[in-house]
Amino acid sequence: MFYDVAHGHGLPHDPVKALIAPRPIGWICAMSAAGETNLSPYSFFNQVSDRPHMVMFSSAGRKDAISFIEETGEFTCSIVSWEQRDAMNRTSAPLPRGHNEFEHAGLEPEPSVLVRPPRVRGAPAALECRLVKTMELEPLDGSDAFYVMAIGQVVGVHIDDRVMQDGYVDTLRLQIVSRAGYHDYFLADHKFALTRPTK
Repeated sequence: MFYDVAHGHGLPHDPVKALIAPRPIGWICAMSAAGETNLSPYSFFNQVSDRPHMVMFSSAGRKDAISFIEETGEFTCSIVSWEQRDAMNRTSAPLPRGHNEFEHAGLEPEPSVLVRPPRVRGAPAALECRLVKTMELEPLDGSDAFYVMAIGQVVGVHIDDRVMQDGYVDTLRLQIVSRAGYHDYFLADHKFALTRPTK
């Protein structure tokens, strides 16, 4: 099938998010200037640079995570493992501002080293980030932006020693959970290697 986005797809649900999948989940923790903590998962998340290391996530609206990050300029991103999938899902609940998602989901915060927001205790890896910029994702038609994107530079990296093997991160041991479309998720339980051609 083909459809012109301007005229709609006629399907029960938008198919695009099912096509651009799996999408890694950024389990973002931010802290307000007043010390309030927010923990929420974002599937519009990815690494966008490695010189320096930068990651981005985008939020539907200016939610607490974006507001807090703009106030303090810092956030963490914990990797979601299979073991913590249900807790991650609980942190997506639309709780009132100031309500503690760690407590709501039965999680414990782990102190960071270089930034104030904590990370998720038990996550196989986590990134400490400082804000580079936020930007509104303005549509081509000039209408108001619905999504706000935050770009952060990674300043600290935590890796559980149990996922390391011979000096490499064994991505299968991370047991990474990613988003598909609709209510579906992926578990990273298979990998293969390809060598980049030289010509």
